[in-house]
Amino acid sequence: MQQLFKPQIDPAGHSPLELAYLGDAVYELLVRQHLVRKGANKMNRLHRQAVKYVRADTQAKVLHALEKDLNSREQNIVRRGRNAKSGHIPKHARVIDYRYSTGFESLVGYLYLVGDEERLRDIIELAAQIVQADQK
Repeated sequence: MQQLFKPQIDPAGHSPLELAYLGDAVYELLVRQHLVRKGANKMNRLHRQAVKYVRADTQAKVLHALEKDLNSREQNIVRRGRNAKSGHIPKHARVIDYRYSTGFESLVGYLYLVGDEERLRDIIELAAQIVQADQK
């Protein structure tokens, strides 16, 4: 993964919802890069594939698969993201999946800000495995 720029933001001073906001965009970009690299070049197919990755239930599954490998700092970021009150009611997701996906996005935002590209790459690979397993 080639980072376009190095962020100049300290994650410590930001709320979990701010980290999730950034993490949502970073994750979407990483998913799109992954899919284009795989060779899915038809726009409709790219979009349908990307949706499978970014759905709240998929993000919740990825987080559950990661939980045992999170260090204490990452666990704290996830917990704070999961418990944050966004004021948004999910339309196409269960509330519990939405909460876990917010924790997941907080983690992605945090990892991006601290520049842990290897960890982000591992998360995308894990997400790909989960999406593939769900398709079977």
